[in-house]
Amino acid sequence: MGKFVLLNARLFAPGADLTGASNKIELTSEIEDKDTTNYYSQGWKEIIGGLGSAEISAEGQWEAGDPSLVDDESWSTLGGVGPYTVCPDTSTVGALAYLTAALRADYTIGDAVGEIAPWTGTAKSSWPLVRGQIAHPPGTARTTTGTGTILNLGAVPAGKRLYAALHVLSATGTTPSITAHIETGDATLSAPTTRLTFAAATTAGGQILRTDGTAITDAYARVAWTVSGTTPSFMFAVSLGIR
Repeated sequence: MGKFVLLNARLFAPGADLTGASNKIELTSEIEDKDTTNYYSQGWKEIIGGLGSAEISAEGQWEAGDPSLVDDESWSTLGGVGPYTVCPDTSTVGALAYLTAALRADYTIGDAVGEIAPWTGTAKSSWPLVRGQIAHPPGTARTTTGTGTILNLGAVPAGKRLYAALHVLSATGTTPSITAHIETGDATLSAPTTRLTFAAATTAGGQILRTDGTAITDAYARVAWTVSGTTPSFMFAVSLGIR
């Protein structure tokens, strides 16, 4: 991806797509520096890395009246930890994505008379900020059991983890249910291994999972899902990454 102007950044916050209500999104990730300077440091500071942290801050135009809108989503998640996915451009399959589990730490609304009603909010990480890819796009409705596009994520070294975020944006039908899981394998995934399984979802909401740090030699991964119910239909987004 070369240089570009931010025109279509995407923001998925637990079970809502806040893209249409956002006009600014910022990501920060840092490692605390700890001073280990001593008499052998030859007059120079020496530091080592301490605790890591990440933060997602966003702002935009206030809307309310539906679980998919920013006010409803913000109040329902304020003080809770959930999945967040940010794409600096599109959210097509394979697009660059950043994902994390984060605490919805604050939410601010209101301004002077005559101004467009604004909102601002911050989510502070409970897990590392992971650089990955979109494994399922938000604009494709799924009504039956299926599998997603195979992605070449690369192998997961020992001590690192495969992370996956699921954002169920809408669920319709009678007793609809979707259970998504992450599979890995060779380039064809003809004999896949299930690495992560999300809890069954019946309404809009978000989940995030990660593996236990054991090495995974498979380089390829995809999302798969099982759908049940009467005339079920789900809109959802999935992001994957390794860190």
